[in-house]
Amino acid sequence: MERAKRIDLNCDMGEAFGIYRFGEDEALLEAVTSANVACGFHAGDPSVMRRTVRLCLERGVAVGAHPGLPDLAGFGRRAMAIPPDEIRDLVLYQIGALYAIARAEGAALAHVKPHGALYHMANGDRAVAEAVAEAVLKASDAAGRPLALFAPPAGELAGAGKRRGLTVVREAFADRRYAPDGSLAPRSAPGSVLAADEAAGQALSIARDGTVTAAGGRLLRIAADTICVHGDSPDAAATARAVRRLLEGAGIAVAPVRPAG
Repeated sequence: MERAKRIDLNCDMGEAFGIYRFGEDEALLEAVTSANVACGFHAGDPSVMRRTVRLCLERGVAVGAHPGLPDLAGFGRRAMAIPPDEIRDLVLYQIGALYAIARAEGAALAHVKPHGALYHMANGDRAVAEAVAEAVLKASDAAGRPLALFAPPAGELAGAGKRRGLTVVREAFADRRYAPDGSLAPRSAPGSVLAADEAAGQALSIARDGTVTAAGGRLLRIAADTICVHGDSPDAAATARAVRRLLEGAGIAVAPVRPAG
């Protein structure tokens, strides 16, 4: 496989809300190149969204929407039985909210990455995937510029995005253990969240070799344009710094995904 010359490093952030402080956003923004900003349903609020966008602008980090299910208590990680047309509307609503804040701050919205249970629902359920992709397409039309869709390399979400002509950015994960079938190992499984050094090694393997070693030792092929470090993981900022340091040390440029147009 041809060696990667450039890869994006993204992180979910802006997940504080009200009086509750959460995450290491300022430190993370020193290492990552794309930010997935929570839009108020699973986490975040209007003031946190605005502050996060400002921080991204100051550090030259690409701003993306991170819509989730309406499940603040469960941090958007519990699957919900919501009809596809309502999924489309709630995703479009959240993108629109962040778009308005970003535009008011002079920032351009670059991408959309579904959060948590919505991400996994969309990747396994074609109807949900089509609803998410439709919302991203409608938001792109409203914004007058294409918004990229972050999605797993294989699955329903990437397929739905491609069918609508969206730029699909293939995403892999630095700090999560992969299961032998290519899915992420459940967070409840021992060793499913990787420490900084191990996460950096996994990121380098993905970017340089297009491979990842899954639980049990199976070597998986994985193609990625962006690598995620979760903002709510323990020592997230240290992990992001370790990942970037190792990638750049190997001669791989860490930079935002180039816009489609």
